[in-house]
Amino acid sequence: MIKAMNIYLEQFDQLIDPSLPLISNLANAASWIYFTFPSLNWAGFYFYDSKQKLCFLGPFQGKVACTTIKEGKGVVGTCAKNQETLYIKNVHTFDGHIACDQASKSELVLPIFRKEELWAVLDIDSDQLDGLSKESIALLEKIAAKLSKLVSSA
Repeated sequence: MIKAMNIYLEQFDQLIDPSLPLISNLANAASWIYFTFPSLNWAGFYFYDSKQKLCFLGPFQGKVACTTIKEGKGVVGTCAKNQETLYIKNVHTFDGHIACDQASKSELVLPIFRKEELWAVLDIDSDQLDGLSKESIALLEKIAAKLSKLVSSA
């Protein structure tokens, strides 16, 4: 798996171009994630507004989505509040889950930091219960770290 992970990280690194606007890189990142990992039905970003304590929709792939999510609400808002990765194997057991798409059964949300402050979250939904392997989650955590580095240098 380490060799495969390195290949995926190399692909991701080739996709990102620090000379482009962040929005362009995030749009391609969302698309790459959506089409690289099996059984995903949504992958994208919610930007964090610390003054309003909410997340608002950014670039994504998938069906239409909720445009704002309050801090502490749903998996996205809980990740924003706690500022740590949150993986829910069955969203129907998560108290307060926000169902933008009824087909979603599991969800991974990862924080993206600008320097040390929350800047966005990467939200990934699967149409399968426990739809992401431990290896996929580890890879996506590395990708989130790379994105944090990218936004911190912009």
